[in-house]
Formats: sequence, structure tokens, C-alpha cells
Amino acid sequence: MRKIQSVCVFCGSSAGSRELYSQKARDLGRLLVEKGITLVYGGSNVGIMRVIADTMLEAGGKVIGVMPHTLIEREVAHKGNTEFHVVETMADRKTLMGELSDAFIAMPGGIGTLDELFEAMSWNQLEIMVKPVALFNIDHYYDHLIAFLDHSVSQRFVKPEHRTNLIIEEQETELLQKIEDYIPVKVDGGKWIKELRDNSFL
Repeated sequence: MRKIQSVCVFCGSSAGSRELYSQKARDLGRLLVEKGITLVYGGSNVGIMRVIADTMLEAGGKVIGVMPHTLIEREVAHKGNTEFHVVETMADRKTLMGELSDAFIAMPGGIGTLDELFEAMSWNQLEIMVKPVALFNIDHYYDHLIAFLDHSVSQRFVKPEHRTNLIIEEQETELLQKIEDYIPVKVDGGKWIKELRDNSFL
């Protein structure tokens, strides 16, 4: 079991169409506080981002926000975070959140959340890092994305190992347990290169 001290949560600057999304953000926030885990997130004071940050701060948890200076007014920076880092670009934001975090959770969100999710997955694929990446699939929000990833595997654009390494759960307790128990499935590098050379994977 790996020691998780900080988790980066990718989530919407909107609250979405259902109260359940906010409720599960509160549930996850309380669980992180209970386990003494720091939240790293985009630093916003709106949407699900605010819900999980406020929940943890009210319960005495540690919250680290990261936001480019160009978005501080647009995204409404949360002024109550334990720490707040102002960076230059969106790329800097993702890099710093990655450096500060031991694991990643994607809650329901939009284009920005998907961008952050796939960047983290690509870092693992390229072995820039080896950290758990998880989908918090609240009320089957990500079912279509999961089906697409499975389709990509069947069409041989995504390696089965990389798909397998993505943790997927509907309940926060089980999700965090799988993150703590995470053992990545490794791709056979030699076999991968041979498949590319033989053009059998493309």
C-alpha cells in the first residue's frame, strides 16, 4: 500500500445539473480530511471546485490552489486556500499540480477536466511519472468516456495496460482504497518497439 499524502482533484468550475455531484464532492473532501490527505486543485471559488475546497477547509484540512494569473479574475480565485500558487500558463498549472500530488482524481467536469485527466494519463504512459490516476464515475458520468477508451483499445490505438491502469470507481471510499493499493501494469518495452517496427500495432 502506497502512502498518499496529497491528491490532485480535477473537477468542474460548474456545479453541473445534479446536486449529487456536489454531495459527492463533499463526501470525498471529508474522506481526504479524515485520512490527513492534502487537496491540490485548480484554485477556483466556483462550482464543484469550490465545494470540495470549502468542505475540506471547514473540516480543518489542507487545500492547495494553483491558477494562472490570467485566469484569476475569470475563474474567481479562492482566497481561503491554505496555499495558493500563481503561475504563468495552463501548462505550468498542470506541471505544478503534478509535482505537488501523489495521485489524481477526475470528478465530473468539462473540457478542462478532460484535458487534465488525459495529460496525467499520458505522463504515466510516457513514464514521466508513475502515479495513480482515477475516474470518480459519479452516477455513471464517465460511462461514455470509458466505452470510448475501450473502443480505442479494440482499435489498437491505446495499449491495454494503459487502459487497465486507469482506476474507475463510483464510491469515494473504494476509489481511495484502489489508489492506495495501486500497482501499475507495465508495458513490455521490447515487445512495444517490435510491434511498432512490424507495423502490427498501427
